[in-house]
Amino acid sequence: MTTNRASRRLFAPVAGAAAVALALTACSGGSGGTGDDGEGGGGGGSLIVGTTDKITSLDPAGAYDNGSFAVMNQVYPFLMNTPYGSPDVEPDIAESAEFTAPKEYTVTLKPGLKWANGNDLTSSDVKFTFDRQLAIADQNGPSSLLFNLDSVEAPDDTTVVFHLKSPDDQTFPQVLSSPAGPIVDEDVFSPDALTPDQEIVDGNAFAGQYAISSYEVNRLVTYEAYDGYEGVLGEAKTPQVSVKYFADASNLKLEVQDGSVDVAFRSLSPTDIEDLEGNDDVQVVKGPGGEIRYVVFNFDTQPFGAKQQDADEDKASAVRQAVAHLIDREALADQVYKGTYAPLYSFVPDGLTGAAEPLKEMYGDGQGGPDAAAAKKVLSDAGVSTPVELDLQYSNDHYGPSSGDEYALIKDQLEADGLFKVNLQTTEWVQYSKDRTADVYPAYQLGWFPDYSDADNYLTPFFLEENFLGNHYADPEVEKLILQQASTPDEAQRTALIEQIQELEAQDLSTVPYLQGEQVAVVGADVTGAEDTLDASFKFRYGALAKG
Repeated sequence: MTTNRASRRLFAPVAGAAAVALALTACSGGSGGTGDDGEGGGGGGSLIVGTTDKITSLDPAGAYDNGSFAVMNQVYPFLMNTPYGSPDVEPDIAESAEFTAPKEYTVTLKPGLKWANGNDLTSSDVKFTFDRQLAIADQNGPSSLLFNLDSVEAPDDTTVVFHLKSPDDQTFPQVLSSPAGPIVDEDVFSPDALTPDQEIVDGNAFAGQYAISSYEVNRLVTYEAYDGYEGVLGEAKTPQVSVKYFADASNLKLEVQDGSVDVAFRSLSPTDIEDLEGNDDVQVVKGPGGEIRYVVFNFDTQPFGAKQQDADEDKASAVRQAVAHLIDREALADQVYKGTYAPLYSFVPDGLTGAAEPLKEMYGDGQGGPDAAAAKKVLSDAGVSTPVELDLQYSNDHYGPSSGDEYALIKDQLEADGLFKVNLQTTEWVQYSKDRTADVYPAYQLGWFPDYSDADNYLTPFFLEENFLGNHYADPEVEKLILQQASTPDEAQRTALIEQIQELEAQDLSTVPYLQGEQVAVVGADVTGAEDTLDASFKFRYGALAKG
């Protein structure tokens, strides 16, 4: 706890003792939770989950990546959440949530909520949570999702009133279930700076289905079921879950294959998944996929970018268009990902309302294939000499073991006809996530795992002026339309706006999307529940899993 904040609760001084008690419970091998009666989740036993994802931060204000959000989904409470099997949000620790005026969204909390450390969980914590998200506005955080939030009011312990800038925000209930939505304990978290992971763990500042009982960042995290959770997901089916972090997906495959790991989720290679599908000792479970892969251009540092000595907006645009003409999505999907990804010709993936395919019509051969002649013409017409030198960066540890093959093939595609000379470079994710927002990379790989299952989540974080990409892209017309679609209650009108935004983005090419994936988990033959949580909410909740 920071020294400039006085505690408002009688329970705050015993937070450290509660954390010690939790650690002792975990060490003793018992299945007890963190509540007063000492009883944990339903059923017995424990599970080991394996992943190659990485945790950037446990502080919801400081991380906007899948590896960090995977932890947050287990341990933090949300006002709104998606029940198993549904993409639609419902009240979670809230009793009710509704628009009480066009610019006023009112949430009523369930009474008597507690944090795992014994502190009361009240509307004051909720107000604190969203106030600090906006105040900190960390470059690697999700505060951009709160673009429509003006202020938060807590008139009593169970009432929260969100005052919005634009009326009838159709996405706001979903935003409350997103990475901007985890509620934090104001007696543990700093109001104006990121709180270190260990401070959060020591403060036992959790109130989700689970609490963290031991924490070795990106090595091993152990969770104990928290019996004080009163949300829509219900009681966790397994009292203790340990998550083991792997640097190499091949080792993850070996351990799930021999039973050392019960559940492997993100990210085995397509070849490994194909091989494991023939193994009777495991189950390969698949679910709806909202994940996309795309190239981001930095509008300041890309060839002919605004901060380059030879800056030229038309030439910079021609470079982006040439890349869009040359990428062969079918080859990437088939050769690298063995069909576990599909070609993507849109900024909004197939299956969501408003998805269109402007990139298929405007670039390449018009049928989805590449077209070197079209790329050559657009560069020539803009007066761009070839080959264009392009520094292209990818992460070697964040998007699965096939990223190297993926970007080697993209390099080959761009260079095949002599139009580009690609300098391909790679960096580990922890450094990568810092460098990309510091203008280090002119063009680089990102993947997107949605915060909520709505087309807006593929538009707002990327293409508003103050966006998560931090790539210096801004288009006033796109910004206006994004804000308009978010507050348009008529479904047909909103769909038309979403389609229009995609058409404009296809001209600007702030990003070039190229693949859409599906969720895949490999689990032991005696593990159940993976099919329940591999749903269109795109959240993997350990509380659904059970063994034996």
